[in-house]
Amino acid sequence: MSQSLPHVSSTPSRRSDLRVLWHLLFHRVRGETHAQRLESFYGGQATDYDSFRERMLHGRNELISWIDFPHDGVWLDIGAGTGTNLAFAGDQTKRLCSVHLLDLSPSLLKVADQRIHDLGCENAKTHLADATTFSLPPASVDVITLSYSLTMIPDWFQTLALAEAMLKPGGVIAVVDFYVSRKHATKGQRQHGWLRRAFWTHWFAADNVFLSSDHLAMLHRRFTTDRCEERLGKVPYLPLLQAPYYLFLGRKPTS
Repeated sequence: MSQSLPHVSSTPSRRSDLRVLWHLLFHRVRGETHAQRLESFYGGQATDYDSFRERMLHGRNELISWIDFPHDGVWLDIGAGTGTNLAFAGDQTKRLCSVHLLDLSPSLLKVADQRIHDLGCENAKTHLADATTFSLPPASVDVITLSYSLTMIPDWFQTLALAEAMLKPGGVIAVVDFYVSRKHATKGQRQHGWLRRAFWTHWFAADNVFLSSDHLAMLHRRFTTDRCEERLGKVPYLPLLQAPYYLFLGRKPTS
């Protein structure tokens, strides 16, 4: 009998954290393709993923709470990982026609499949596929979410182009991710100093997470902004440091 997963994540333990930290600090990411590199990175820490990332990937639950999921709607979660957004959405998933969890790591999706089973989400299924090539029929999706996945997609331009094409007019796109501001931020947006921009860009790049000042700008350009907040979040075991992240809720223009 398979072991049931907790609703979102397990209580963090020292042993679990040590396994994750070992992979982050000492496990060399290998692979000739993006898919191979992702699996090399996540394969050894998939079962410990939620307990550690819950304290680092801020704003995911809050972002999902901003979304009004429509009755009989279609939801696509790009870079779904272990399916935590499904758990965050709770009973709202029952009103949907279908939920698609997309990721390129089989180890993470194995955990997501177990979570779907444990939550009894019969309308949800996983897809092992590349976010730059996977596509549902044009203008067929009501909600698209990306939680800390845009920074891990090399051709993120293509992913956003596909997302725009798949969304219905007026459909929702919700994104939460790490970022850095531009050297000269747009008026009204947060300005990061050069040290913060340089440090976090290089720190995350060691794990093939590529922070950009252009992600948020492109979201504002391609979609109508409903809500956007820029924040700083704590990093486990680095109490004096805070990483910049944003929450974005937008819609595909109706014309």
